[in-house]
Amino acid sequence: MEKLQTTLETTLQAVDQAEEIVMAEAAKAGFDEDDQHSIGMAVRECTVNAVVHGNRYNKNKKVHLDIERSQTGITVLIGDEGEGFDVNKIADPLAPENLLKQSGRGILIIRAFMDEFDMHPRPGGGTEVRLVKNRIGE
Repeated sequence: MEKLQTTLETTLQAVDQAEEIVMAEAAKAGFDEDDQHSIGMAVRECTVNAVVHGNRYNKNKKVHLDIERSQTGITVLIGDEGEGFDVNKIADPLAPENLLKQSGRGILIIRAFMDEFDMHPRPGGGTEVRLVKNRIGE
């Protein structure tokens, strides 16, 4: 098992950095190009949430990215230093009253692209998201 830990600034550039890093790690783990892009999109959505909603663009706060890859798949942890978040309070983006809203679809996208999704309080404050993508047939 290979591990990679990095800390990113609370900027929109960090979103691109996180996506690039995770896609490269997914390639090393043996995922095909389609899966690499799916994993990258899920990480992109999570990192946007960490920067915008978690850290609220506060330059004094960081985004934490931990990646574990193995022969069976990849696990990604994305953490912010915000005030915390309850995933159960998210409005259903598929409800008729929410269909035209500009936000609220990120978690839906993440769940569609990943095999496991878990959101919980981050040790030390903030929110941490755990994403898992398994390799088919492993």
